[in-house]
Amino acid sequence: MSSSFPLHGAHPHDDAVTFRVWAPAADAVALEIEGGPSLALPETEGGLFECTTDAAGPGTRYRFRLGDDGPFPDPAARFQPEGVHGPSEVIAPSAYAWEDDDWDGVARENLVIYELHVGAFTEAGSFDAVREQLAYLRDLGVTAIELMPVHDVPGGRNWGYDPAAWFAPARAYGRPEALRRLVDAAHQTGLAVLLDVIYNHLGPDGAYANAFGPFLTNTSETPWGPAVNLDGEGSAGVRRFFLDNALHWLREYHIDGLRLDATHALRDESETHFLAELSAAVEARVGGPERHLIAEDRRNLNRLVQPRADDGYGLDAVWSDDLHHQLRVLTAGDTEGYYRDYQGTTAADIATTLRDGWFYRGEHSEHFDGPRGTDPDPVDRTQCVVFIQNHDQVGNRPTGTRLTDDVAPATYRALSVLLCVVPEVPLLFMGQEWAASTPFQFFTDHDEALGPSVTEGRKDEFADFSGFEGAVPDPQAPATFARSVLDWEEPTRPPHDGVLALYHDLLALRPRLGDEVRVEAPSDTTLRLARPPIHVAVNLEGTADLDLASGPSVLLHTEQGGYTLAPRPPAFTKEAVSFARAGAVVLGTE
Repeated sequence: MSSSFPLHGAHPHDDAVTFRVWAPAADAVALEIEGGPSLALPETEGGLFECTTDAAGPGTRYRFRLGDDGPFPDPAARFQPEGVHGPSEVIAPSAYAWEDDDWDGVARENLVIYELHVGAFTEAGSFDAVREQLAYLRDLGVTAIELMPVHDVPGGRNWGYDPAAWFAPARAYGRPEALRRLVDAAHQTGLAVLLDVIYNHLGPDGAYANAFGPFLTNTSETPWGPAVNLDGEGSAGVRRFFLDNALHWLREYHIDGLRLDATHALRDESETHFLAELSAAVEARVGGPERHLIAEDRRNLNRLVQPRADDGYGLDAVWSDDLHHQLRVLTAGDTEGYYRDYQGTTAADIATTLRDGWFYRGEHSEHFDGPRGTDPDPVDRTQCVVFIQNHDQVGNRPTGTRLTDDVAPATYRALSVLLCVVPEVPLLFMGQEWAASTPFQFFTDHDEALGPSVTEGRKDEFADFSGFEGAVPDPQAPATFARSVLDWEEPTRPPHDGVLALYHDLLALRPRLGDEVRVEAPSDTTLRLARPPIHVAVNLEGTADLDLASGPSVLLHTEQGGYTLAPRPPAFTKEAVSFARAGAVVLGTE
């Protein structure tokens, strides 16, 4: 990419602003300043148009006209104060006075990630409201928050996966300085901030980037429509745009890492894959605390996290779905979609996943109709992010139900123990730490032209969902979003306060877990996991008797009175435990 950074967008400096936009198909580009002049932008190189003017400054609103077309908002606008269809606003990143000079970041092996949606995390639904909960999150024991996409989208309610303005924090959550305040405060609280970004598709409304350049290609399709053009004619400019975007979040907002959405949908046959170019750009141009590039990818592809010198892409970690799917099948009985590949899961299969990071390594997948996965041996376990819930696995169920709606409370507590002691990086989805009763449903706020088709599409998606005959929540209805907002009174009352106490105690133990990992499955439904000096016994179903390591004392078990209103404590002998139902025991030296 060009040596200039930042390249795209409006950049105030001294008493002027430099505007740059990539529009390779345009014969002429004009800058239209609200309340000011209309200026022609000369073409510089490779379809880039640029001008510097003292007729604009921070706060100025502007648009671009491409020949006779437009005016359009800036595809790289730092803020869209009137929405994604309105004028862009000049923002001065240097105007914010950061106070995180002492921030050293969080090493990958110390990550405990808490995924949240800014709009649904609190009643206020803003960056500032998230900031007010940072002490709660630190005290819970997480070390990083992961924000679902915050770039601007159509309307005021959206998961964030309909990207329109990649560089602009969503106006529904606050102005850019509010996001900076959140990140700054997180660092001072001891928390890293990861950000979910989407480079695999354009949103269906308001994504004006494709009017400026060949951002899409008809040679390949994704579940969201035409693929992003990463290897066709004009792709160099498209790649440069998204590289600039990644660097923008990491540098202008001090973000600690990016979760790259659906990297399996990045179609790229280039000699250097876009992901490898991205990791190289971050390594070369982002200094300071450790940053993390984490792929969401269903392929179990070891190349994602292998060094570029070894023909890898050089990413830091990858979401690993296998553990979630295995646990859902074994405890909740899921059978459809990708769960078909996990029918008959036993504790021995789960032990394999915990030992290696993922389960499928080239075996035939019924869901993918072919082999899936590669050898996990070159992959460190801390390069795998695992979970028992996340926004997709909750929100893409017909009514957005959580795991607690489908398994018994005792089973949920046992699964929570397992998640918190794994050698992989654990991820929590907002509210799971108190077994939130609120669903997380799919919600949008598209205009009258697009909205009805989104509503009908959601209905069609679940029309043949076996065992489900209820009404699918309308994504466009404000009530669908309202139901998804966390109830912060819940964790103060039973039974939610007991689950929260369990998570507090489990995450407090995590720093004591040793590097050595031993996992075994004494039966089809029981596991023993040793990370000396901590030892864990887990029973996922029914009654069970397990031998225990002699010596260590019981630190906690999931049937303690503080965790449940109706305990059924396991029976202990000197070297064994008998479970009356699903549960877990943690042992170790005091």
